[in-house]
Amino acid sequence: MPSDDVADLLDAAVSSPSSGPILRSLARAAHHASGLKPVIDHIEGLQPLAFDHATRRLVAALLLREEHPRSVLAWVPEELAEDWILRTRALLTLDQHNEAVMAYRHAVAIDAGARTEDLDRELTLRDQQTSTAQILNFERPRPVEVPGWNFPAARELVRFADVAGLDEVKTQIVRKIIRPFREKGLFDRFRRKAGGGVLLYGPPGCGKTLLARATAGECAARFFSVAIPDILDMYIGESEKRLANVFAEARSSRPTVLFFDEIEAIGARRRFSESDSKASLVSTFLNEMDGVGANNEGILVLGATNVPWAVDPAFRRPGRFDRTVFVAPPDQVARRAILELSLRDRPVANDIDLGSIVQRTAGFSGADLVNLVETAADLAIEASVSEGDLCPISSRELAKALREVKPSTSEWLTTARNYAKFSNESGLYNEVVEFLNRHAR
Repeated sequence: MPSDDVADLLDAAVSSPSSGPILRSLARAAHHASGLKPVIDHIEGLQPLAFDHATRRLVAALLLREEHPRSVLAWVPEELAEDWILRTRALLTLDQHNEAVMAYRHAVAIDAGARTEDLDRELTLRDQQTSTAQILNFERPRPVEVPGWNFPAARELVRFADVAGLDEVKTQIVRKIIRPFREKGLFDRFRRKAGGGVLLYGPPGCGKTLLARATAGECAARFFSVAIPDILDMYIGESEKRLANVFAEARSSRPTVLFFDEIEAIGARRRFSESDSKASLVSTFLNEMDGVGANNEGILVLGATNVPWAVDPAFRRPGRFDRTVFVAPPDQVARRAILELSLRDRPVANDIDLGSIVQRTAGFSGADLVNLVETAADLAIEASVSEGDLCPISSRELAKALREVKPSTSEWLTTARNYAKFSNESGLYNEVVEFLNRHAR
């Protein structure tokens, strides 16, 4: 039988089953008590998502001590490193090795101090028993092996602070994507799942790929950029298998952001496809995103394209790429930030008027602005060779570079204007219309 204090708290918890403070007090008191079957039975009858993270964390720790690993997985939140350590230990008890490795790596990614000698030893010994016999390296995560596909190693973490400008786009991404990952408990209460699909579209060179990586960084999720050539295969049926393997790998390492650049290459309108095999690949992609048996909770699929009008409209159905974000050419603030970043650590003269350059580069993409600075740097190098002394980048070189480098977004915006005018029944191009009206293009 539990102690008198635990029994009294259990009576109070039964009388007020939705009270978080009482449940927390019960979990603390029970942690060093014995004979806790009545307490565990009471907890098993509660709904974990009805309680805050602190309460769920205490209950999960108690359930782990009492050897109820499946209940631990239901109760433990996914917020702090200690949460992922609890999840790791529960998964090991259930002999779910691959999932335990991923959970442990997630804990270490949040807080390197979360590593423990016993888990290092336990996971390493178990990994040595596999056919690959690799020693675990928690400094560089080793992906779970799926036949036909291996994810590349994770790259350096990128955050929104590393992306100049695009403030409106970042705000949309926080509201539509990041908040569901960060506030999972709240969204669970409303039966809204983190994950899904988001389609980024806009002119080339405006930061869609960098923005996708930063989104993964803000979500504290693993980011994998899927190279289209690694999917496509000359043999019928092989492309579909490779695509299915990508999703299978992602499901084994949640939370994960899958990024498909130039997604129109594997998601083109089926009536425009050259063959039935391409239509089959599109169907496989759609099925992996929300087909029967496709559990993609915790997986965010980001697609980027310069030609949204070429993507099969079935991708924009709710449950697939139901959120679209227009990544426009950088505004004045963003152009200044990109120019400052590109000029940093280069020899620069004091006569450069960045404000003037910003005014003269309307319509330039981020890549155009970098090209502008590099062209000016080439001119300064030529002058240095000619003069026999270091000649820094000055307003003269930048003025010459401006005559050579032209904005690359004009053709795209012209095409987008036509689609926005004649093919905007779904409202896909409303953001493009707003941008064009705002800048009178």
